[in-house]
Amino acid sequence: MPKFTFPGRYESLAQIAALVRQATQELGLSSLDAYTVEMAVDEACSNIIEHAYGGEGRGEIELEYMIEANSLIIRLRDHGKPFDPKKVRPPRRDAPLKKRRNHGLGLYFIYQWMDEVHFDFSEGTNTLTMIKRKK
Repeated sequence: MPKFTFPGRYESLAQIAALVRQATQELGLSSLDAYTVEMAVDEACSNIIEHAYGGEGRGEIELEYMIEANSLIIRLRDHGKPFDPKKVRPPRRDAPLKKRRNHGLGLYFIYQWMDEVHFDFSEGTNTLTMIKRKK
């Protein structure tokens, strides 16, 4: 699986998105599925910058992808603050808009857009593995 490393800056998101688009085209995902994969990766990378590193320019984002059978496997790694998805409260989707939190939907959407999502933290590294299957 080839590894690409990007500075943990919001300006890196365009290059990351281009790489993800290339991967979705290689697999032949529909335009809707390709868009949702791109959005999931963008959200995950934004979370790495904001939450794992606490701001821009404080670390790197590693991206690997592999096409296996009818699946696209994307792996993101960072060396920021440990992340435990179980500590993130699920969004209250039934609450009126005025009572909803400003943040917290990104992780929810990642789980909705991808077929599988796995988080791991070990030896100072957060690893997020996302899988999208071709339908």
